[in-house]
Amino acid sequence: METHGGVEGFARKISVSLNDGVVSTDIPLRQKVFGLNKFVEKPSRPFWMFVWEALQDLTLIILIVCAAVSVGVGIATEGWPKGMYDGLGIILCIFLVVMVTAISDYKQSLQFKDLDKEKKNIIVHVTRDGSRQKVSIYDLVVGDIVHLSIGDQVPADGLFISGYSLSIDESSLSGESEPVDVEKERPFLLSGTKVQDGSGKMLVTSVGMRTEWGRLMVTLSEGGEDETPLQVKLNGVATIIGKIGLAFAVVTFLVLTTRFLVEKALNNEIAKWSTSDALHLLDFFAIAVTILVVAVPEGLPLAVTLSLAFAMKKLMNDKALVRHLSACETMGSASCICTDKTGTLTTNHMVLTKLWICGDAKSVKGSEARNSLSSLSERLLGILLQSIFQNTSSEVVKGKDGKTNILGTPTETALLEFAMLFKDLNASWKESKIVKVEPFNSVKKKMSVLVALPGGGLRAFCKGASEIILKICNNIVNEDGDSVALSEEQRENVTNVINSFSCDALRTLCMAYKDIKDGSQVDSIPDEDYTLIVVVGIKDPVRPGVKEAVQTCLAAGIKVRMVTGDNINTAKAIAKECGILTDDGIAIEGSDFRDKTTQEMKEIIPRLQVMARSLPLDKHKLVAHLRTEFKEIVAVTGDGTNDAPALHEADIGLAMGIAGTEVAKENADVVIMDDNFKTIVNVAKWGRSVYINIQKFVQFQLTVNIVALMINFISACISGSAPLTAVQLLWVNMIMDTLGALALATEPPNDDLMKRPPIGRNVTFITKVMWRNIIGQSIYQLAVLTVFKFDGKRLLKLNGSDANSILDTFIFNTFVFCQVFNEINSRDMEKINVLCGMFSSWLFMIIIMSTVAFQIVIVEFLGTFADTVPLNLDLWLASILIGAVSLPIAVILKCIPVDMAKPTTIAKHHDGYEPLPSGPDLA
Repeated sequence: METHGGVEGFARKISVSLNDGVVSTDIPLRQKVFGLNKFVEKPSRPFWMFVWEALQDLTLIILIVCAAVSVGVGIATEGWPKGMYDGLGIILCIFLVVMVTAISDYKQSLQFKDLDKEKKNIIVHVTRDGSRQKVSIYDLVVGDIVHLSIGDQVPADGLFISGYSLSIDESSLSGESEPVDVEKERPFLLSGTKVQDGSGKMLVTSVGMRTEWGRLMVTLSEGGEDETPLQVKLNGVATIIGKIGLAFAVVTFLVLTTRFLVEKALNNEIAKWSTSDALHLLDFFAIAVTILVVAVPEGLPLAVTLSLAFAMKKLMNDKALVRHLSACETMGSASCICTDKTGTLTTNHMVLTKLWICGDAKSVKGSEARNSLSSLSERLLGILLQSIFQNTSSEVVKGKDGKTNILGTPTETALLEFAMLFKDLNASWKESKIVKVEPFNSVKKKMSVLVALPGGGLRAFCKGASEIILKICNNIVNEDGDSVALSEEQRENVTNVINSFSCDALRTLCMAYKDIKDGSQVDSIPDEDYTLIVVVGIKDPVRPGVKEAVQTCLAAGIKVRMVTGDNINTAKAIAKECGILTDDGIAIEGSDFRDKTTQEMKEIIPRLQVMARSLPLDKHKLVAHLRTEFKEIVAVTGDGTNDAPALHEADIGLAMGIAGTEVAKENADVVIMDDNFKTIVNVAKWGRSVYINIQKFVQFQLTVNIVALMINFISACISGSAPLTAVQLLWVNMIMDTLGALALATEPPNDDLMKRPPIGRNVTFITKVMWRNIIGQSIYQLAVLTVFKFDGKRLLKLNGSDANSILDTFIFNTFVFCQVFNEINSRDMEKINVLCGMFSSWLFMIIIMSTVAFQIVIVEFLGTFADTVPLNLDLWLASILIGAVSLPIAVILKCIPVDMAKPTTIAKHHDGYEPLPSGPDLA
């Protein structure tokens, strides 16, 4: 470092001023010379890889072999081109299944890549063109002056310029858990590390792949997403269905083959074998394999991925970035939300409205401020303004439009906006020099600075939580600005003022100072013997719509608890305004909560609705108890670095996108981009939608499975032939798996989802309601199709040589239309009016219309490949009518009551939610 002239020498070599930063016009040149602050990404997998993956399915490989043999044998027996139609039909269906699966997977991979890019896009504070501004991490260049504070990620490699108590967590690079103190003697900062404490400025010296993190990235590849709990649950369902399908496939093949051999034996042809006989056996084998293809629900993982990806994309538009797939579905089961107050329930747009100084409470809203404080002595006003201007981590900058902007926390912005009505910040800074800073953190709940005064001597300023600052004060300022002893009566009076401000839903802060004699040795900022200057009350209004969002949660059986660092009276006032704190609810301070025994905690937690003046450790303890002792599924919000353990402990960690630190976001499952409680409720609604949509799909798929397996099995046993051919079953498989997943898994949520309790941890996925619908529809479809299979020619008055072909085509057509109408039924498992909102769901309508259109093409024009013959208008109408009867059948089924086991894990907060309906639920 010394050989280069220190940080200043480096700055000269890369042509940058440590005060003004990079000149905007130089940025393109710097990017060209030093590179972009982006890491080389793994190239996206090409489309053909997804096609190849789809072809790896064992059953499809067997079918391809069957199709190839069928083409060969067919051409040998029936000649070209007629002999190849059967095999070619199977190949065409396989091609369609593979292409639709590959296109769907490819689109999802591109979508997840976009989400991943958004996840890594961090906003950093830099000095450019002499002013502080916000830029994307991707736009950072060598020479930028970056401002770092607690919880920030170091965005590039660089050198420490200046700062206070800067401590860096380098565990992500070195594996060392102990934080490293960064100072002028050890100025190196590395990309990807985290600021654990303090604040500072750094000079960017290398970006992107030229950083230490970039070099490490070359040797690493990111792991894929783990399977979500729902996918694990569904894998079990898929395995059982697959085994049942395999058993049916084997039995069907054995029955068909045995009947064929018995017929040959009865005709004394057992010793005579022709290529036609081989083709028959091959057809039986193809039917058996196709039954297995239909039975194996490969659409289940596709449905889950589709539904989650669809929800993630919609939530992204609604200001929620889902970082982990599983969070989306888990949020649908949440039974408790532990939420922060500031910025989540409130607007985080703070205004200083009241202050108490020298025994008087004064209203200081807007233009009233100057008049209200006109009676203060010049010296006292000077101390007040000095305590605001000197003890701040914010900066005041002029934008390109000439307007003054404050870059900092909302609390400090409110204080500076008030102080700047009286004096200019920069002028105040020039009057004295800051010697030492202790930044605010959520444990100490205060910020302190040590300032060298112009006339000599040092002065310490501190501000923070009212009770904490009051405890370290032994003196108070009088009207002349002198420090006088603080009596017990005055201390009690100040406490009453704090409580009074808090009961008006104001955030309260105290400010104090301490003079240190010239020549005194100061190693750290003092923690006692301060002089109280002022108590301020800051208004942070409740966000519009929060009360309604809280009511929505309560109606959905989700208990809302406020966990905040604010004063208990402020917290209670806001909680009552939001509808969180009820008459029988408990509000407690973090210090009281942590002192409770395990038994005492068990007794108070069910009624605990507000925890104030809490430390991150208190939040972690509450979350752990809720999960282990009460078996709640807990969502918790967090914004600070110290919230990381609670976010990690919770079932769903929700980090704030605006107020949240990078450490908090990294430990969260979902980032709430607008810091709004309404968005959290929206995530819960979409989570429930994902779960319900997959249930709808499984109900639809199992009905198709049961009917397709049983009709072919019964027919094979009785008549020796299967009414649904391999090509037809493959088409049904595509309707059921791919198109069914697209149609049902992407249905948007409705408000009724938030009028029922959440799904418990151990609730079985396939409910009694689903079984009622599956069994009822299967019985109807099987009864109708079996009757037509064995008595169809008489019922439909079919005569002539093509009667069997027409009947089989009619059965196939009727079967498909039963599935089309049952798909409509599956839109809602409990409500009678399944048409509600259907016509506004354009994707669902497109899939239904496409299915019908393609069915017409298959029957009328692709008979050669699909073993169908054209049907007349009467038979088409009959097929549609029989399919449509599924709708009234569904209405009758929904009138049959089902005993619903009520979840026991729901904590009573209000009795506002509706129980799950067990009978019909009209729209």
